[in-house]
Amino acid sequence: MNIEDKQKKIEGLEAIKDRALIMAREGVDSLGVRDFITEAKTELAYELPDEEAFRKAVTATQRYQRKKR
Repeated sequence: MNIEDKQKKIEGLEAIKDRALIMAREGVDSLGVRDFITEAKTELAYELPDEEAFRKAVTATQRYQRKKR
């Protein structure tokens, strides 16, 4: 992930945090806030995928599967 994408991801996470704090102040229950955060982070991950993290996860999964055999 290049610097520009990382910056966009940070900005997106900050926006999610700010919106969640506003929701909490407005009296939305914690489950509603948590659902919003989860959905927003998932959407952000689709918009700005981290291919390096994906490759690391695949490698770790493959190592684990080989150990199980």
